[in-house]
Amino acid sequence: MPNRLIHATSPYLLQHAHNPVDWYEWSTEALQKAKAEDKPILVSIGYSSCHWCHVMEHESFENEAIADLMNQHFVCIKVDREERPDIDQVYMEAVQAMQQNGGWPLNVFLTPDQKPFYGGTYFPPQNWAQLLKQIDHTFKVKRKEIDESANDLAQHLQTSDLKRFAQSNDATFKQEQLDTMYEILVKRYDTVWGGIEKAPKFVMPSIWLFLLRYYAATENKQALEMVTHTLRQLAFGGIYDQLGGGFARYSVDGEWFAPHFEKMLYDNAQLLSLYAEANSITKDSIFKETVYETVGWLEREMQHLAGGFYSALDADSEGVEGKFYTWTETEIRTVLGNDAEKLMQFYQATAEGNWEHNRNILRRDPQTTLAEPDEIKKLKYKLLAERSKRIRPGLDDKILTGWNAMTIQGLVDCYKAFNDEHFLQLALRAISFLEEHLIDNKVYRAWKGKRSETEGFLEDYAFLIQAYTTLYQVTFNEAWLYKAQTWCEYVLQHFMDSEEGFFFYSSNTAEALIARKKEIFDNVIPGSNSVMARNLFQLGVLLDLEDWKEQARTMTSKLLHLITSEPVYTCHWAVLLSELIHEPAEIVIAGSEALTFRTELHQHYLPFTLTAGSTSESSLPLLENRLPKSGTLIYVCRSKTCQLPVNEIVSALNQIKNFKS
Repeated sequence: MPNRLIHATSPYLLQHAHNPVDWYEWSTEALQKAKAEDKPILVSIGYSSCHWCHVMEHESFENEAIADLMNQHFVCIKVDREERPDIDQVYMEAVQAMQQNGGWPLNVFLTPDQKPFYGGTYFPPQNWAQLLKQIDHTFKVKRKEIDESANDLAQHLQTSDLKRFAQSNDATFKQEQLDTMYEILVKRYDTVWGGIEKAPKFVMPSIWLFLLRYYAATENKQALEMVTHTLRQLAFGGIYDQLGGGFARYSVDGEWFAPHFEKMLYDNAQLLSLYAEANSITKDSIFKETVYETVGWLEREMQHLAGGFYSALDADSEGVEGKFYTWTETEIRTVLGNDAEKLMQFYQATAEGNWEHNRNILRRDPQTTLAEPDEIKKLKYKLLAERSKRIRPGLDDKILTGWNAMTIQGLVDCYKAFNDEHFLQLALRAISFLEEHLIDNKVYRAWKGKRSETEGFLEDYAFLIQAYTTLYQVTFNEAWLYKAQTWCEYVLQHFMDSEEGFFFYSSNTAEALIARKKEIFDNVIPGSNSVMARNLFQLGVLLDLEDWKEQARTMTSKLLHLITSEPVYTCHWAVLLSELIHEPAEIVIAGSEALTFRTELHQHYLPFTLTAGSTSESSLPLLENRLPKSGTLIYVCRSKTCQLPVNEIVSALNQIKNFKS
């Protein structure tokens, strides 16, 4: 007999729909029940591709005796952190404030008025049952102490991070600040395997995007080498699916060898941008190969028929982590026969297995600089065809606005780098999906067969605005730019904290939680305030809105000390800071060949530029009265000062190079 979760849109919640636990979604009904019955609330938070979430469900939430304890003493609420990141933010911070390790599954006990008093992550079934009894007993006999502790913690959660980290906004921006961040990253860089030196190892794409900009500003070859070495090691490691393309979420070791096999859309979206940008500098065939294989995986396994992209693939299949992706020697020889030895040598597979249970994770020689030989490609396609017959990992087929917008950005960056129209068409299909299913008079968070009623969060709006802005710069379709402007105005109205000058994570029309948070730090996904600040700056330039540019500068200056001292966790702010210091040149292309000229220009790595163009008269500030009577002209401008127009790409490139801010 299914429980209430059978009506959910979230694949993660639906996975729990047949548990004996009397689960609720986060809802007024559940919260009112807790108050009416004066029961503590158990909030259990996870996501569909989370390995330990599956383990705890199987061990504890499918256990009748444990479910009876949960149902008798608690109002039990299941939350998909990807659909409701606002709830996850609040209670993750609460658990960390209790000096507990954060992670998922996240299990938090609340008073009936939603204030947390205890929490943790994964618990084995015996420990979980014991904890449930202890919490129930303590709640009944020490209620006053629990309420006092919960009130104190709630007050802590309501304190803005900016009160701890912000400084006065009279700071000036200078190259020395970028140098300081670079030196910090050099010290933390893994010179052998690339990446930031620790395990487990996450990719953190914004770090490498910042270093590419640092290289562009300084011509420091070590900065470029840090990026290219990291990207090669990633592409050669087990974290990359050597047969099918696409990256796993992280490596459990420092060598990018053994991944935690879940594949997330947001990682791969950003890595498309990163490999595309790096290829614009290096023209490295390995980077191009990685992009094309990863896009192939997105189309093959992650794309809805109407063009949107799904969220994630599980680490597990048939209850075993990595089973879908790993191989025994026998399995390889059965498929490839006498050719097996060549492939095993190339991908470092052994008879005894290089991983657990005599299985092999395919990886390439980290010392090589060569692309795959054609002979190896043919063999790997045979293995891929055989793998496609296996039972697949679970697919989280919800479509999230923010993650899709990041993917659109990645695809457009690939289009710019490789001039492959197919990438642009994929991006346009994805934005059409969002506009049809998730964008109305507001932006919505999630879709799975139907639209979730949850409004989008700052992350969704910020990445959508970024995608629209980028689409304009490659198509010169002004509708994209005006949509970016419209949603920017919406965010300023509904998300801005006028007192602190930063954006809340949730809208002022959203359901109120015990704390309304602001996302200040960057992580694997850039923080929504840094993305939004960069949107304001870029749109301020493209639309000649000085107050938007000034707001981006003010936000950055308030965090300047934090950004320069903690670049690993403020790396997208660092990207913006580098653009504030090296103010972008405005490249204005007007005339019949505007799109052709744009294509040629974007074959070059030009991070400190913004592009506008038109083949007809335009009222945009940068384009007004610039259309020539015949031919096509390129204007290179900065701060409302333009050099003489030119009609050749090489001349424009020289102007960009020599035009100092």
